[in-house]
Amino acid sequence: MKSKAIFYHAGCPVCVAAEQNVAAALDTSRFDVDIVHLGTDKSRVAEAEAAGVKSVPALVMNGTAYHINFGADLSVLK
Repeated sequence: MKSKAIFYHAGCPVCVAAEQNVAAALDTSRFDVDIVHLGTDKSRVAEAEAAGVKSVPALVMNGTAYHINFGADLSVLK
């Protein structure tokens, strides 16, 4: 069974670059990857917060949020 990986971002240049690198690096035979643009899908901001995301871009895998660089604080996206 595959694990789920969720990549949250806001569409900024830092986020887009991270998305391209992370998406290319994840082994899709092991992970179902969901890419969420919080700038256009604000309904998922609460979900990201509940997963421990504080800023984007961030990757959530196996219940742990990994923050990549710093594009935007999650509070800005509400």
